[in-house]
Amino acid sequence: QLQLVESGGGLVQPGGSLRLSCAASGFTLDYYAIGWFRQAPGKEREGVSCISSSGGSTKYKDSVKGRFTISRDNAKNTVYLQMNSLKVEDTAVYYCAAKGSCRGWDTSTNDYAYWGQGTQVTVSS
Repeated sequence: QLQLVESGGGLVQPGGSLRLSCAASGFTLDYYAIGWFRQAPGKEREGVSCISSSGGSTKYKDSVKGRFTISRDNAKNTVYLQMNSLKVEDTAVYYCAAKGSCRGWDTSTNDYAYWGQGTQVTVSS
């Protein structure tokens, strides 16, 4: 079945780092832009980042710019989100999703064809 699987979440101290992975099963990511989203308890889901199918264009939520880096390795059918200088407010379940392009990446969530199950990121001392 076509699906995305996130991994790499865990517990980390403030200032620490994690690298999340989004792997595709049953289809290739070559033709898809991939967005990363997160949702904290009691809060709305928000867009974190997006990368174009070629990797030539990236988008970031303002609060993570300079700290998070999205990348992809199409040969491995995987997209990554490197998270550095993590803050307590980054705590959330992180999801990846696939759609045609990063146009409207953080507002047109209905356009994403596939969603992963999420991976928990907890930043705490």
